[in-house]
Amino acid sequence: MTIEITHTRREGTLIEGTSRGDGSAEILRLREYGRTQRQPFRWSRNLDCWYLPHSRDHATYTPSLELLAQRLRDNGFEVTLTIDNADRRSFSEAEEEREEKAEGRADRFGGYAASAAQSSEAAWKKSHDISKRFAFGQPILIGHHSEGRARRDHARMDDAMRKSIGESDRAAHWTSRAQAAANYQQFKKDPGRTLRRLDKLRADLRAVEKWQRGESAKGFSRDPAGPELEIEHQELTEEIAHWEKVIKDAEAEGFKVWSKADFTRGDFVLYRGTYEVLRVNPKSVTIPHIHNGTGKRIVRATGNQHDDWTWTAPYDDVSGRKSATEMQQPPQAETAEQHEQTEQTAPVEVPVPAAKPTPAAAPTAGTNWLDGMALVLIASKGSSRSRKRRALWAMSRREAQAVCGDPRTSGRSYMLTWTDRPGTEGADWEWVADNGSHAPVLNELGITPRREWTAAPPASAA
Repeated sequence: MTIEITHTRREGTLIEGTSRGDGSAEILRLREYGRTQRQPFRWSRNLDCWYLPHSRDHATYTPSLELLAQRLRDNGFEVTLTIDNADRRSFSEAEEEREEKAEGRADRFGGYAASAAQSSEAAWKKSHDISKRFAFGQPILIGHHSEGRARRDHARMDDAMRKSIGESDRAAHWTSRAQAAANYQQFKKDPGRTLRRLDKLRADLRAVEKWQRGESAKGFSRDPAGPELEIEHQELTEEIAHWEKVIKDAEAEGFKVWSKADFTRGDFVLYRGTYEVLRVNPKSVTIPHIHNGTGKRIVRATGNQHDDWTWTAPYDDVSGRKSATEMQQPPQAETAEQHEQTEQTAPVEVPVPAAKPTPAAAPTAGTNWLDGMALVLIASKGSSRSRKRRALWAMSRREAQAVCGDPRTSGRSYMLTWTDRPGTEGADWEWVADNGSHAPVLNELGITPRREWTAAPPASAA
């Protein structure tokens, strides 16, 4: 049988025609392939063939595949090698597929987390049930007929508790993975991060255009007539257009793209604090060094501990601006009602982990783990840990991930967080009044929260 090695940007590097036990697997698993020449091939049950990880949407390193083909021929295989770097998919198609896979990972990892949490709770309950025999401090009676059983019970208690701890750690791991996958799209489309990505892509595009003109870029030159340069130019152009659209959509939703035209010397910039602008640069503003901001709400140009030190605040990391005139205006008196709202908006403590594993709501047949219920809490580093946790809303886990992952629901001293195992109402947590400060986020996400807690999702009308 002939082994076919093919590479396209659309599908990546695939190897077909092998069979179990024919000796090809030992060659393919060597860590000597790919662009880094340190990657092994892997078997895919979905594709039913071998593939090279991270080879999609990239040009192949031809010498690596030629080396593989020669090794297979030396072992008696007939090999064909086909490389077509021009066959590719658009960047938008690739990004859409990545987002779909991230959603699938979130669902899958959420199921793993729920299963591990249930297993942890079952093991803890088993250990607890065995320990009831020794509830009043009953010792092991040496030489008594019950000694053997008591020692076995102690061993079973130890094994069950160790399993409970291990499964609890496993549940935490998969919960973190599920949340990361669910936040993939938001992470990639964060405006500040997207602006920095655009700067790099535009620099790469300028380098490609120089190479096409026969000039040197990034310290070396490339063949201007090479077909690879034209493909790279098309890919970079498509990717830049995609992320520019993301920025335009963010601007339509209220995001401000700051630039040199927005600042003058003497203005104040909100950048990890409030700093006076010393100089306006093409890509940043120069401010007093951030070490001067310790213990200060506003850092001015003079009167600091390190007046001769400066810092630069890039425009993509700036949060706001005020003129010198606006900074000189006296603050308005705060009413009692505004003070109460401010007290709520800068909320509560970070939830304290439970002393023992707590059960997760078991997903019913045909339902998704993310459709279960979660309680959204207000967390603040400045609150006492002995204080009860304060809850705003109850909603599905999927909705809670979207709300808590939105950057508008967090500030310098507080954030929204969620849990599906809050404990007992009144003893572990309590409801607090909703002042409506996050209503725009809820409306935009299409979420209608509840103000009553139940671990099970509400039954549908059907």
